[in-house]
Amino acid sequence: MGALTGLKILDFSTLLPGPYATLMLGDLGADIIKISAPDKKDIVADYPPYIDETDLSANQAWLGRNKKNLFLNLKNEKSKEIIHKLIMEYDIVIEQFRPGVMDRLGLGYEDLKKINPKIIYCSLTGYGQTGPLKNNAGHDINYLARSGNMNYSGKKSTGPVLTNMQIADIGVGSLNSVIGILSAVYYRSQTGKGQYIDVAMSDGLISFNAMEGASFLVNGIEPRREETRLNGGCAYDFYETKDNRYLSVGALEPKFWENFCNCIGLPELIEKTVMPKDVSQMKEIIRKRILEKTLDEWLEIFKGKDVCVEPVLTMKEALLEDEHIKARELVVDVEVANSNGKTIKQMASPIKLSECPIKYNKTGYPLGYHSEEILKNLGYSKNDIDEMVEEGITNIYKK
Repeated sequence: MGALTGLKILDFSTLLPGPYATLMLGDLGADIIKISAPDKKDIVADYPPYIDETDLSANQAWLGRNKKNLFLNLKNEKSKEIIHKLIMEYDIVIEQFRPGVMDRLGLGYEDLKKINPKIIYCSLTGYGQTGPLKNNAGHDINYLARSGNMNYSGKKSTGPVLTNMQIADIGVGSLNSVIGILSAVYYRSQTGKGQYIDVAMSDGLISFNAMEGASFLVNGIEPRREETRLNGGCAYDFYETKDNRYLSVGALEPKFWENFCNCIGLPELIEKTVMPKDVSQMKEIIRKRILEKTLDEWLEIFKGKDVCVEPVLTMKEALLEDEHIKARELVVDVEVANSNGKTIKQMASPIKLSECPIKYNKTGYPLGYHSEEILKNLGYSKNDIDEMVEEGITNIYKK
């Protein structure tokens, strides 16, 4: 058994936030059916590269892991009938449309609640179900911008910087959806009642302001770029090495700062502290010193020292070569679905459970792969399914 064996979830989400949320739940043992439109591309699931000799992209193989999937044209009335049958068993729903879309399709919370009163229904959007921005389109960059975080991130000379990390998508959308769903599951187990969950990516980024946000709400002082403890206003920063690599220096506490200064041969900086008034001048001294040696030379100097210094690794170094990541089993070999035993490497779940460790059964299947199987299990005959295919209600995967 997995930790979440017995939970059955219908996933109407696309792109990254919802699919990563259900990836986490599926890895933990939940039974997931991903619903996709037969005539609409998902730019994340269809993003190259593709795995040799398969119809699978790397993203679909990863995000679809431990899930089944079904093609349904939700605009067709027959699809509503199919969903109504499914939610008698798959009584947790996550959807990622703009507010009102599922209501117009007759598949909103109030509609499905009439069919199954215990349903748990999570709507994941950019700006939530209420408020003047609720219908606005958006992506990670937009939510980060409106949250206030980007106004004091980056450099004074260049302004905000892109990170290529989907902070709003995964750090907020996916994780808060998982937390919301599991909270509602626990509440239902205590009361017998389902409920509606409203998760907005922009909402969750407000608390990413963290200490600076808490301070501002008390003193009203706007944080500025390169003037706070964590945005470049102290020695906490990245430093280039002689071979054009980088070190991350997080020596904030006095003991770490003292060790760091001694390691780089600048003990005179210890009494200045990590955040002196002349921080720019001090950082320039540090930058010049770090430029004197290669990354490997510095790592040897810092080895075994308590300094909070780590290298900026390449993808290859991090995912394939790093001994700590290997020891933590954060990259796993997973059998490719619909293949002859072929395996690929995938990023693993970050959750470690002692009694019910996560199992990586197979990668995701091509979209629509389980359509016929799921519909037959609901009682539809082959003739019924053939008619649905002709009417554009569903599609059957054929390699």
